[in-house]
Amino acid sequence: MKQSLRIQLSLMMFLEYFVWGAWYVTMGTYLTQTLQFSASEIGIAFAAVSVAAMVSPIFVGMVADRFFPTEKILAVLHLFGAVVFVLIGNATEFSWFYLFFQIYTLCFMPTIALTNSISFRHLSDPDKQFPGIRVLGTIGFIAAGLVISFAGYEDKATMFYVSAVCSVILGIYSFFLPHTPPKDKGKEVTVSDILGLKALSMLKDRSFLIFFIASVLICIPLSFYYAWANPYLNELGMENAAAKMTFGQVSETLFLIIMPLFFRRLGVKWMLVVAMIAWIARYVLFAFGDLGPMSWMLFGGIVLHGICYDFFFVTGQIYVDNKAGDKIKSAAQGLITFATYGIGMFIGSFISGQVVEAYTIPDGHVWETIWLIPASLAAVVLVVFLIFFSEKKSVNKPEEVTI
Repeated sequence: MKQSLRIQLSLMMFLEYFVWGAWYVTMGTYLTQTLQFSASEIGIAFAAVSVAAMVSPIFVGMVADRFFPTEKILAVLHLFGAVVFVLIGNATEFSWFYLFFQIYTLCFMPTIALTNSISFRHLSDPDKQFPGIRVLGTIGFIAAGLVISFAGYEDKATMFYVSAVCSVILGIYSFFLPHTPPKDKGKEVTVSDILGLKALSMLKDRSFLIFFIASVLICIPLSFYYAWANPYLNELGMENAAAKMTFGQVSETLFLIIMPLFFRRLGVKWMLVVAMIAWIARYVLFAFGDLGPMSWMLFGGIVLHGICYDFFFVTGQIYVDNKAGDKIKSAAQGLITFATYGIGMFIGSFISGQVVEAYTIPDGHVWETIWLIPASLAAVVLVVFLIFFSEKKSVNKPEEVTI
């Protein structure tokens, strides 16, 4: 791979995830403290991301992959998204905020797949080269959190303007990315193909069905973290909470590198079990942590993000890839992504909003109870998974990740 191509694609990934990281972690704090939306409204707002996650594969498969060069679609979506971000930053009523935010997420979520597509189309050995490109996205996400936090924008609409500026930069930059013509031009593609519905036959296998159900259900407690961790830490009075939360992305990167070592020892089932235990531990730590002697609990809950995410979702992707036949591998991955980031996170966003609203008090929230609820949900998923999941078929071990 030419060094110029590596730099070009790495910068694309950095900007892509900087745009996301500038608002995703801290939006809950802004909506809570500044706009003073109810917890239920905030849950609905975060559910907009899941709606977009369910719609974006259809857009990419039916439009982007068939009619237009990928880099031009990426450019247009980010430039239009920048305009919508300005509207979001000026919206103070929930109805207008939700409308603009839903429009924006429908623009942004497809760009994740588009940046991946551009990379895979131009790398000579994607399996080995892509991780080194993709890690710049995580660095971009971390950088955004640090900028927003140390600039004092965690509770200000300025976070959206920062994302808007970065979106304009990425939009213009995208026109200069390598030309990537539509890969499925002239092919017949159905919604069933795109959403992976052909993989539904895999649900006849009991173990895969249990894995599928567990994957959807574990995304319910996952939603609590994404929507409410930053408002929680800010309400406690933690300084630069968003900056400290980037330890989670650092942990995610480190565990991704060493994950193959654990995989060889534990196998699929116990990797997934460890991940679920980590979910439970994270929320218990949040429930009883404070900024005094128990501050280590808060940081422990943040750092556990690497195990929570990598050990469950990356292991799950490996399991699905090996479980599915060659003809439906892509369909199976599409199905599990649609179910988790779409259905599971959608349900979780609504539930988290309802739970936080139920435990809102005049001077704040009963956070101990709020965090013990997703911990309990994760514990139920763990018990069901332990009892019913059994996988005797050997699964290929992942290769070492090179960055």
